[in-house]
Amino acid sequence: MIGSLLLRGMFVGIVAGFLAFSFAKYVGEPQVDQAFAFEEQLDQGPAPELVGREVQSGISLISGVLVYSAGMGALFALAFANCLGRSRLGPRGLAALLALAAFVAVIVVPELKYPANPPSVGSLDTLRERTHLFLLMVALSVVAMVIAINFARNLLPRHGAWTAALVGIALYVLVMNLGGSVFPPVNEVPDSFPAEQLWQFRLATLGIQLVMWGSLGLIFGWLTERDLKRQRLAASR
Repeated sequence: MIGSLLLRGMFVGIVAGFLAFSFAKYVGEPQVDQAFAFEEQLDQGPAPELVGREVQSGISLISGVLVYSAGMGALFALAFANCLGRSRLGPRGLAALLALAAFVAVIVVPELKYPANPPSVGSLDTLRERTHLFLLMVALSVVAMVIAINFARNLLPRHGAWTAALVGIALYVLVMNLGGSVFPPVNEVPDSFPAEQLWQFRLATLGIQLVMWGSLGLIFGWLTERDLKRQRLAASR
């Protein structure tokens, strides 16, 4: 069972990765090009490119997206397998809820603290430090989400779904507020960088992740529900 779910998660992750790549290609890449154009306008010239833009926006982009989405699909499948027997939701509902929780914990909340910036923004000297801070924020957010969900599940039998959900959300927000306040702020966006362009880039980045996680949750849930129905039908016969 777990093996088949794991393979399905990787397969659906690749499908979701192709959809995310399409969004990134036609919505995200124009924002990156504008960021490089801004860098050239400052007479700084673009940073030396080890790989050309055509490769970056083509094979490099799609390979990176597919590896990431396949890995997330595998982790998603493991989380789904762990929750399937403990949830009253059907496969579709559970997959959708898990995808939403992952999107919030891995993407939305960490980027509230450390939002995505165009490639022309930020110093190369602080790249490693900024990357470490973001990954630590992701780890904190995922741990806080797991704690909040388990705490809410314990409250569910005695206090009902509504109260359990509100308490779980409040606990997650509290932990992230306290934990996030310890992390140092990072703001390397130059004052001359167009605010609208920065906003459009961050929206495109968020949209790529939304397409990936949304597709992963919906397609995985649909395939799993169909497979379980087929198994029940075969067993009844």
